[in-house]
Amino acid sequence: MQVSHTSAAVSAVFDDPNLIAQAGLVPVLRLAERCGLSRLVTEKARLTGAKNGAGAAADAKVTGIVAGMASGADSIDDLAMLRHGAMPAVFGGIRAPSTLGTFLRSFTHGHALQLHAVHRRFLAELAAHTPLLPGAGEVAFVDVDSTHKRVYGRTKQGAEYGRFKGIRTLHPLLATVCTPQSRPVIAGARMRRGKAADSRGAPKFVSEALTTAREAGCTGTRILRADSQFYNAGVIAACRRAGAHFSVTTGMNPSIKRAVLGISNNAWQQISYPTAVPDPATGELISDAEVAEIPEYTAFASRKKADRVTARLIVRRVRDLAKPAVVGEQDELFPVWRYHPFFTDQPAATLQAEREHRHHAVVEQVIADSKAGALAHLPSGHFHANAAWLTLWAMTYNLLRAAGSLASAFHAKATTATLRAHLIQVPVRIARSARRITLHPPYNWPWQHAWIRLFDTAHGPPG
Repeated sequence: MQVSHTSAAVSAVFDDPNLIAQAGLVPVLRLAERCGLSRLVTEKARLTGAKNGAGAAADAKVTGIVAGMASGADSIDDLAMLRHGAMPAVFGGIRAPSTLGTFLRSFTHGHALQLHAVHRRFLAELAAHTPLLPGAGEVAFVDVDSTHKRVYGRTKQGAEYGRFKGIRTLHPLLATVCTPQSRPVIAGARMRRGKAADSRGAPKFVSEALTTAREAGCTGTRILRADSQFYNAGVIAACRRAGAHFSVTTGMNPSIKRAVLGISNNAWQQISYPTAVPDPATGELISDAEVAEIPEYTAFASRKKADRVTARLIVRRVRDLAKPAVVGEQDELFPVWRYHPFFTDQPAATLQAEREHRHHAVVEQVIADSKAGALAHLPSGHFHANAAWLTLWAMTYNLLRAAGSLASAFHAKATTATLRAHLIQVPVRIARSARRITLHPPYNWPWQHAWIRLFDTAHGPPG
């Protein structure tokens, strides 16, 4: 591929007032309106006491930030991409980046909680209007994890030297919801200071995430999955109060180590992974992973009786290959294993429960997605502004997932970057006639059928 003319024959002038670079915002923001985003902000986010009028027209400012994030903005200045060409002809209430920055900096802790309420209700509306979580009435998985986001400004509130030596971070906590047929959506997001413990505030956060999942249509079995930092009595109790199951990695504390080493060799079952290799002689899959179960293990035995929990302890063991065999030397006298236990009360069979627990890693895809998009930066020096930015990103992420589910089966599981490239960043020229605006996207756009399906569904009569 090459330029068809010499450089001397090509020129560029930024002077066309009828072009839009992100035409996908038209159906996406229409979908947000149909799901009540502006109404929810007006009802629940009351920025009383905000300075310099920052609380005025909060709905327009929230939708403006969401639109900018959907277009690829990862800083406040990037929100200026909404102020170009024919955007004012198609969208009303566009605000300058400086206005939106002032709006974010006006947030307090109470305002951040109000925005969390908007996020929860907005997810429920998206799930009601789109096939966002297929199969949620049967089984849904709620995954909880935390991440550290590096920051550079010395004056950023809450940024501290935490887990990583010499690196200042903020420490968001994240909860996602998915089904076996869907990609995850975000049920909750909380900003925390850099030195906050991984499980700080986890019991309350888990309770809210499980409630949000139910409001989003997850009326069947709900299973909380989490890593070992969330293995504590508070998290387990929150699951039981919500009527949900749990599947939490435990680590190898002395009590669990004794229980694992007491498992009979005959109790281990081989588990097959997608990368297992078939034996040429027998055809059986060769895998060094095995799984066993202790049907009744009592966790938190040193605590008071009300905090003790008896459930299943499922253990996966893999060969320890840290010291590979040396050619010419004798084989190992006995195998050395590494053990990976998790504590659960879910009803699935042992091998299925183990496979479903390992799928908890899907939450890492959401974290990676965030850091490649709107969370590439935490743009403000104010802690609560960054907390609001985090929640607005979660709302944007869910909105794009809902738009993808309307566009096509492929886009229902595509990454945010793919959704943005295929459906959002579509250039159009607008034409005005008889008080109507017609959008003219480029001829032969590869994903035009998915785009039109999204556009027609978002602008059609309510289903």
